Amino acid sequence: MAGSRLKGLILGKSGQLAQALIANKPAHMECVALGHLDINLAVIDEIESAISTHKAEFIINTAAYTQVDLAESEPSLAFEINELAVKNIAMAAQDKNIRLIHLSTDYVFDGKQSIPYTTSDTPHPINVYGASKLAGEKALQLCMPTQSTTVRTSSVYSQYGTNFVKTMLRLMHEKPELKVISDQISSPTSAKELALFIWALTEQESLSPLYHWSDNGKTSWYEFAVAIQQLALKYGKLEKAITIIPISSQDYGSAAKRPRFSQLDISQSQAILQASPWQENLESVIKRV
Repeated sequence: MAGSRLKGLILGKSGQLAQALIANKPAHMECVALGHLDINLAVIDEIESAISTHKAEFIINTAAYTQVDLAESEPSLAFEINELAVKNIAMAAQDKNIRLIHLSTDYVFDGKQSIPYTTSDTPHPINVYGASKLAGEKALQLCMPTQSTTVRTSSVYSQYGTNFVKTMLRLMHEKPELKVISDQISSPTSAKELALFIWALTEQESLSPLYHWSDNGKTSWYEFAVAIQQLALKYGKLEKAITIIPISSQDYGSAAKRPRFSQLDISQSQAILQASPWQENLESVIKRV
C-alpha cells in the first residue's frame, strides 16, 4: 500500500484534528472532508453515497460529541453521535469494503491507575462522554472486526478551533489571575502530530484493532498552563505574566467526573512514528497561534 495513491473521506471537518489532517496531508493522498452540513451520519445511505461519490478507499472519523460536562445532561445526544453514528459509519465502510480509522479518548478509563494505560487495559469510564466513546469503540469492533482501528488520544491542542491552549491564552489576556486544576494528570496531544500518526496508519499493510497516541510525557492542567504562559511570554504572544493558582478538582467543581490519571502508553505506536515531548510540540503551536 505504501506509495500508492489513496482516496479518503475525513468526517468531522470543522474540528481541530480534521483541520490538522488536511493541513498535513501527504502529497499522494486525495481527501475530501465532510461536516454535519454535508452528511447526516444517522443515515447509512448518505455515508455509502459519499463513499461511492468520492471513490473513497478509507475513512478517518473525527466526528464526535466532545462536550464532557454538557454530556451529563445530554446523554442521548452524546450516544447518538459517539456510538450510533460510529455504528453507521462502520456498517457503510464494511459494506463498501474500505478501511476505517476512528478516534476515541483517554476518558474511557477511570483514572485509578498510576502507570500509563495500555491498549490491553480494561476501560471503565466515569462520565457520560467516556461511556459514549467506549460504546462507539465496541460498536466499531462488532460491526467491523477487520480493516478498522480505533486511535485513543488525550487533551488535543492546536492553533485550530477551541482547545485548552487557546482558551488559556485568551484568559491570560483577559484576567489578572487564573485557577487551574493540578490533580488531573494526562498527556497533551498536538493535533498535528496526531494527524501525522493517522496518516502513517493509512500506509500500514495491516492495522491493530487499537492504538494509543499522545505527545511524550505527562503533566497536570496546572503545569500545562504554566508552560503555556512561559512560552507565550517568550514569543511575544502575551505582554505580562499573570498569577496561576493550582486548585483541586473538588474545588473547581464540574458536572462530569474526570479521571485523575489518564496517561496513555504509546510504546506500541512509536514503532510506527516517534512521538515528540509535549513541551516541544507546545512550543511549535504557541509560535503559530
